[in-house]
Amino acid sequence: AVGVVSNLLSEGESKGFVASLKTDYAKVREAHIAGEARKQRITLAQARANAFKIAWNNFKPVKPTFMGPRAFNNYDLAKLVPYIDWTPFFQTWELSGRYPQILADNKVGAEAKKLFDDAQALLTRMIAEKWVTASGVVGFWPANSVGDDIEVYSGEPRKYKVATLHTLRQQIARDPTRNRAHTALADFVAPKETGLADYIGGFAVTAGLGEEEAIEKHIAKTDDYTRIMAKALCDRLAEAFAEAMHEKVRKELWGYAKDENLTNEDLILEKYSGIRPAPGYPAQPDHTEKKTLWALMDVANTTGIALTESFAMWPGASVSGLYFAHPDSHYFGVGKIERDQIEDYAQRKKWTPEEAERWLAPVLNYDPRRRADTKVA
Repeated sequence: AVGVVSNLLSEGESKGFVASLKTDYAKVREAHIAGEARKQRITLAQARANAFKIAWNNFKPVKPTFMGPRAFNNYDLAKLVPYIDWTPFFQTWELSGRYPQILADNKVGAEAKKLFDDAQALLTRMIAEKWVTASGVVGFWPANSVGDDIEVYSGEPRKYKVATLHTLRQQIARDPTRNRAHTALADFVAPKETGLADYIGGFAVTAGLGEEEAIEKHIAKTDDYTRIMAKALCDRLAEAFAEAMHEKVRKELWGYAKDENLTNEDLILEKYSGIRPAPGYPAQPDHTEKKTLWALMDVANTTGIALTESFAMWPGASVSGLYFAHPDSHYFGVGKIERDQIEDYAQRKKWTPEEAERWLAPVLNYDPRRRADTKVA
């Protein structure tokens, strides 16, 4: 850095230095463009032709026990404690290792044990004194897939569509010898043309109602340690709420896995049947899909969870997502997508391509500033 400043300040060397920089940047730019041109790409049509296949003729969807949303407000926090996954709690404090093994770790075990003991004491107090409120909503609807979208219906017969959930498809070029599908969430719902009466679920839960007020009331402004811990515990309770509700959905509310008998470790390892992917995360990178979920379940009025302009949830200690019941449904990451999928998705969402590029910027497999390049063969 000192050399750069010296070259710029030197009257004799500054022009040559700037010219050299421009040459270097031009080479970097050319290398980037060449790299883009060399990327192996596939079209959206090719990806769709390699969609995840389910033998729908061998599947009989289970009908949920109710249709529409149902609130679960003022949920007992004590009932959520057994569902807490403590490993991310330690990661908040930059302590790596899985719980409970981390408590006996040779390097960080002593620190982890003290942290865990402090957390247990604070959690007990938070629950006993009702620092925060846990509220949630779960909903189920008749649904069928149409291409890469999922149509949601008001009831039977399925004449009236109340919403469309848009999904994105994996589009990275794959080794053809490995027989790996290009998956979209829509693949896990029975296509409309099968005539099968399939269903989809949704949820939104929080354990952060009253969090800010409780921290201001009970914890000194100078006590950063306890303040951070309280927020981390609210996050853990929210995730535990999502885990507990998903179990209740599988065994009771949807009831497609009534005989399930899993330990908390099994739940953490996702050994259950079905999935609960969240908008804005790898299987559906579009945060704006939360808007549809909020409308279907009237989430803001039912639970108090609001969406910000960027579609983040408030309180922050909140979790939302969709429920898929098919036993072949699984978690995956969409990864990078091409311009043709962006244009297709924009049309389905009634967006301009530029809007789609803005909301999906992290998953673009091309530079949107270069309109003529990255054409897919």
